[in-house]
Amino acid sequence: MANAPTKPTTVKNESSSASGMFATLTVPLCILVTALIFFFILAHPSHFKGGDVEAGEPVDLFGIVYRGGYLIPVTMGFVLMVIVFSIERFIVIGKASGTASIDAFVKKIQANLNSGNIDAATAECDKQKGSVANVIKSGLKKYKEMEAEQTLNVDQKTMAIQKDIEEATALEMPMLEQNLTIIATLVSIGTLTGLLGTVIGMIKAFHELAGSGANTAALSAAISEALVNTALGIGTSAIAIVMYNVFTSKIDSLTYAIDETGFSIVSTFAATHKNK
Repeated sequence: MANAPTKPTTVKNESSSASGMFATLTVPLCILVTALIFFFILAHPSHFKGGDVEAGEPVDLFGIVYRGGYLIPVTMGFVLMVIVFSIERFIVIGKASGTASIDAFVKKIQANLNSGNIDAATAECDKQKGSVANVIKSGLKKYKEMEAEQTLNVDQKTMAIQKDIEEATALEMPMLEQNLTIIATLVSIGTLTGLLGTVIGMIKAFHELAGSGANTAALSAAISEALVNTALGIGTSAIAIVMYNVFTSKIDSLTYAIDETGFSIVSTFAATHKNK
């Protein structure tokens, strides 16, 4: 029995490695994509008066963004990372939730437990699939094993079921939380990179102003272009904060469902076997 968790652990390790590889590839690819957009789309001559990319006045938003400087593709890369990792987390957490409503699934499991139909509860787990169902199915399997166990008392059996559920949860939850650290990091680094680009742009603007004399129109244009970095940085952070909170909320809901159903399994076993 001690070797039973080997297969699930191996599967979760493979899933973790795949998620880590995804993150490793996604970060440089996002920067590469936004760099190509910056140099081949934003820097197109059609976005500047007279087709002069370096000296011509921008005629649209693309040209204004391009004039934000070489930190722009980095900040744009952060925006793209938030989008890509958010899509990836939606898919993973969606699969973890299973094929039907978690609330409906929990109620079905509790109803089967109350009627003492453990096989029906296990069948519901097979239908539901996902991380929550995997944890509950593990607890139900242990439930049946403890019913056949003759050497332990009720308290020891109850503790064994509870421990099995906790171990199964510990295997499932890290997979749901992977890559959330990247989204959380982008909340801060997006704003800081945007501010850095703005500061660099302001330094250049005032340096040119000092060299050419007072020219409020040129200064205003330079400041406007420098602030593009701030806008992108704040946009990155705003999207990342929203996505991070959405995902943590979904994970909390899944964790609560596991805890609620796990408690039902343990309490049902204790109540039905206390006199045995």
